[in-house]
Amino acid sequence: MGRRPDRPKRVAGGRGAGGRGSGGGGSRGAAPPRRAPEKGGGRPTGGGSGSRQRGLGGDQVEGRQAVRELLLAGRRRTFELLVSAGEDGRLDGPLADLVELADDLRVPVQRVARTKLDAQARTDAPQGVIARAEPLPETELDELAVTPSAEGGPPFLVAVDGVTDPGNLGALLRSAECAGVSGIVLPRHRAAHVTPTVTKAAAGAIEHLPIAVVGGLPAALEQLKASGLWIVGLDAGGDTALHEIPFAADPVVLVLGAEGAGLSRLVRQRCDAVASIPLRGVLGSLNVAAAAAIATYEIARSRGSGPGAETREP
Repeated sequence: MGRRPDRPKRVAGGRGAGGRGSGGGGSRGAAPPRRAPEKGGGRPTGGGSGSRQRGLGGDQVEGRQAVRELLLAGRRRTFELLVSAGEDGRLDGPLADLVELADDLRVPVQRVARTKLDAQARTDAPQGVIARAEPLPETELDELAVTPSAEGGPPFLVAVDGVTDPGNLGALLRSAECAGVSGIVLPRHRAAHVTPTVTKAAAGAIEHLPIAVVGGLPAALEQLKASGLWIVGLDAGGDTALHEIPFAADPVVLVLGAEGAGLSRLVRQRCDAVASIPLRGVLGSLNVAAAAAIATYEIARSRGSGPGAETREP
């Protein structure tokens, strides 16, 4: 499948992610960079010409930070905001700011009773605001393969193998976006997708991360490998410490497995290296979202000397 002759010998995998060593282990091109708000809430940009614009979900967005990023990103149209006011009819500071931003974008705003808003919410704590929007556009896998990282460097993708908890997936996406990941690969089956809980936990990251949904992750990894990307699995049994991976600064896919099960056998077989996060304490594993944060930032650190590698203020 297009394996380059200079690839190193594959490192054997080991135990699942519940064991010691890991936690479970266009572009920012396709998603426009943050900019001044556009009238009408913005149009979805999607991928390049000829790509199929399937929807990923995410049409109901809850939580103040998630709604704020939805409005600022301008990647897809926002149809309306529902906000709940206090008994005196007043909005607190963050909600008032969201209403002002929505007014600037000419997005309709409905003020509703707290009980009505909570009845329509799909998360436990919508924080007084719900947005209705167009579904997220789905990106094709071959587009992700050539999507540069946030600094304009080689592609840096994250693939998720069997992570079914929406809170973990949302937190994982948030860390990935902050670390400069250029795209996400999700399997269509046996995995969490973009739900209101994922959207809220991601705190707006889904507005800036191109996402591809694939029928089978092993086949998708082979396709990415044929496109010149290295495949690095994160697993407790990895024989190589994550910070010693020699090609982290090259085009790379970091594969994160579910807690307990770790990487599936077919996915592990397609990895060029299986790495672990060394642990120094008594506990034997990290939460998959925490492992994702460590691993994505370690890869970002290894790319720090590359062209255009700059940090932005939080």
